[in-house]
Amino acid sequence: MLSEKMARALNEQLNAELYSSYLYFAMAAYCRDLGLNGCARWMEAQALEELSHAVKFYDFISERGGRVLLSSIEAPPSRWDSPLAMFEAVTKHENKVTGLIHQLVDLAIAERDHATNNFLQWFVSEQVEEEAGVAEIVQRMRLAGEAQGALFMLDRELGQRVFTLPPGTTLVAPAAK
Repeated sequence: MLSEKMARALNEQLNAELYSSYLYFAMAAYCRDLGLNGCARWMEAQALEELSHAVKFYDFISERGGRVLLSSIEAPPSRWDSPLAMFEAVTKHENKVTGLIHQLVDLAIAERDHATNNFLQWFVSEQVEEEAGVAEIVQRMRLAGEAQGALFMLDRELGQRVFTLPPGTTLVAPAAK
């Protein structure tokens, strides 16, 4: 059973994951407007991944006897100064999400909620991957500088990304018992 404090914090993270999905869809639309369809595909895959994270929180809250409470999702930005600025915004956003996950782990430890702490460890590892992946893209965009050809090559490469659900994750609620 989740404590009230832990349930509230997990619901806040569920909402943060939904915002992340919303943000990445906005970034995908921006990329499409620029004709960077590979970057758009990367962002769309990222949006779906974040949605799957929200579902993981939704399912966990329900499984632990908590009540899922959804709140408003703030509108994300719709424009950035450049593709590089957009990916730098991704870096900043993922750093923020990492901080939120770490706060949840700290709360789970303080609450002596071992099941939630165990659940959150997947997200701790996931955030390491998220930050490393976007750091590589930012580094490569900085190296490309103003070279349009390099940007288009990177765009083509980013377009190869395909989203796959993490093991044990579904996008539909499990059947009633």
